Amino acid sequence: MRTIAFVFARGGSKGLPGKNIRLLGGLPLVAHSLRTAQAVPAIEAVYVSTDDAAIADTATRFGARVIDRPAALATDTSPEWLAWQHAVRWVEAQAGPFGVFISLPATSPLRSTGDVESCLAALDAETDVVVTVTPSARSPYFNMVTRDQEGRSAVVIGNSAFTRRQDAPEIFDMTTVAYVCRPGFIIDHDRLFDGRVRSVVIPKERAVDIDDQFDFTLAEVLLGAHSS
Repeated sequence: MRTIAFVFARGGSKGLPGKNIRLLGGLPLVAHSLRTAQAVPAIEAVYVSTDDAAIADTATRFGARVIDRPAALATDTSPEWLAWQHAVRWVEAQAGPFGVFISLPATSPLRSTGDVESCLAALDAETDVVVTVTPSARSPYFNMVTRDQEGRSAVVIGNSAFTRRQDAPEIFDMTTVAYVCRPGFIIDHDRLFDGRVRSVVIPKERAVDIDDQFDFTLAEVLLGAHSS
């Protein structure tokens, strides 16, 4: 059952322009995902889906194959799921069917090969999709609130039976460390949670998702601490 890794990297980024090829620890951001994928024995090939020539050039230099993503699938409002469907069809047309799809977003450069292998191992016969999560610092039962234009606020999950945080369900944040599923599920469905979803817990220090300068600086600090 062939396992193919994908990195979906658009050229446009409002939070941090050019982030996918910005240097982190001496490597372009996208290269961290590529190197991790290439270090996992179960992964047969790595593809980068992009609309951007500079990202495509970087992907090629670091040993990935490039999928030319149509502009219509690379806007700020384009659902990435559609880019997944496009990539699956493209690879199947060019290289034949494969059994396992894994997306390794460029914005999570601190994942380990062990994290990736754990996600691949979690895709069993009773699971359609594997996602990654990390323990949340906030709870919708106690300290996550909605707020209107006048500042009036309410707990997200109000009127619950829980009076102590210790008694409430443990809450996790989804991360972008990895997404694993079968290609047929992507083609036949419209979103992740249409299927049976299983999660793998990733420590916070390896689950940083880079969206803006603060996130990038945090990743630099953690990467430096890991390297020292």
